[in-house]
Amino acid sequence: MIIALIAAAEVGFWLVLAAGLAARYPLRMPRLGGALLLCVPLIDLLLLSATAADLARGGEPSAAHGLAAFYLGFTVAYGHRLVRWADGHAAHRFQGAPRPAKPPRYGRARARHELALWRQTVIAVVIAAAVLQFLIAVAQDGSAAGEALTGWQLRGLQIVAVHGLIAGSYVVWPRSAPPGGEPGEGSAATGGLRSGSG
Repeated sequence: MIIALIAAAEVGFWLVLAAGLAARYPLRMPRLGGALLLCVPLIDLLLLSATAADLARGGEPSAAHGLAAFYLGFTVAYGHRLVRWADGHAAHRFQGAPRPAKPPRYGRARARHELALWRQTVIAVVIAAAVLQFLIAVAQDGSAAGEALTGWQLRGLQIVAVHGLIAGSYVVWPRSAPPGGEPGEGSAATGGLRSGSG
């Protein structure tokens, strides 16, 4: 059931985001669009409530609960970046605003960008760890939940460490731009979005 809820939350995220941007730009109803975009975090709240209720009713702690906690952490930490990226592209498409700058690819600017992403991953893991601790506290069988979910907190530390090494590599071994630079190279250190989204 929890896996289905995670999938529904992901679908709901994109549907609410698309509805908010459609209202804001093509339909020219910015207040409605803004209100819909503000509803995006409610999806995470609903998923958290359903996950906690499942454990409180005696549901068996499983990997699905751990995945739900990490989904919540990463959508909270990276969600604003994604919404800002989508809003920038919608404004470019429908209102002629400048195209959002691409993430930098070289030198110190790329290193700053990667470190900014790593900081968001740290925030995501901290949130996920807090959610896991909350789930352990509300579970009907707290000891079983602690045994099953504490390992996910350790996985979070591993994610932070691996991402930190990747981000640090751009600081220690910065990639040099080709001679003459590259057309369209963005300079914003915090552009882009969550995984696959920049």
